[in-house]
Amino acid sequence: MIPLSDDNPTVRPPVMTILVIAAVSSVWLLVQGAGLDDRLVRSVCTLGLVPGELTGQAVLGSGIPIAPGLICAIDHEQINWVTPLLSMFLHGGWGHLIGNLLFLWVFGNNIEDVMGGVRFLVFYLVCGLAAAGAHIAVDPASVIPTVGASGAISGVMGAYLVLFPRVRVRMLFVFVVFFRIIPLPAWVVLIWWLVLQVLMGLPQLGRPGDISGGVAVWAHIGGFLAGVLLVRAFENPELTARRRSILLQRGLLRAIDGV
Repeated sequence: MIPLSDDNPTVRPPVMTILVIAAVSSVWLLVQGAGLDDRLVRSVCTLGLVPGELTGQAVLGSGIPIAPGLICAIDHEQINWVTPLLSMFLHGGWGHLIGNLLFLWVFGNNIEDVMGGVRFLVFYLVCGLAAAGAHIAVDPASVIPTVGASGAISGVMGAYLVLFPRVRVRMLFVFVVFFRIIPLPAWVVLIWWLVLQVLMGLPQLGRPGDISGGVAVWAHIGGFLAGVLLVRAFENPELTARRRSILLQRGLLRAIDGV
């Protein structure tokens, strides 16, 4: 299932959401070379989050092959301490990047609408750090570098579940060569997504060092739960009230109330 859009109008331009998308895209193009050369694997190795480096549970000098002729080794560089933040702006491929940015655009603009730009950015980063913490807690000795905005975006999705559970989200379903767009309530989409993450993550609990399918799903779960728990603290009641008033005047309130 791929989200394409929702029936949730905004009353202010989602400037911060656009800036985050621009920042992530710029890092992909300028720092990671758009995946076209060895800057991709080197950036993942150097700037990716490696739990064992932060906890000290990985043996210095150990590591894993990350590309032909290149091993990503454990070190004690100072930059390791900021990798939980830096890794949010890195990706492993075009599909990884585009998928994350699509989710961020569909769900992020409305969350920014009720938080304001600065609060939204702080919320986004805090959820990303919570996601990193969950990943480290599940596998503290891992030597596998992880990258991606998925944890932070999962927090945005958790916030959306709390604030707009009944909004219709148009989902693209792909069945081999058959494509269909089906509108579904946000709570169905997001709860189903969370259940899938948990089902994929449970096997990892018994296999330290394993990331099933190359996805750090416990980071997704941690970010999502952080979003659910923190959204009310970051929501701006004044912006929320103003938004509802404007949508009511425009006759659009029914869309976000799901009726």
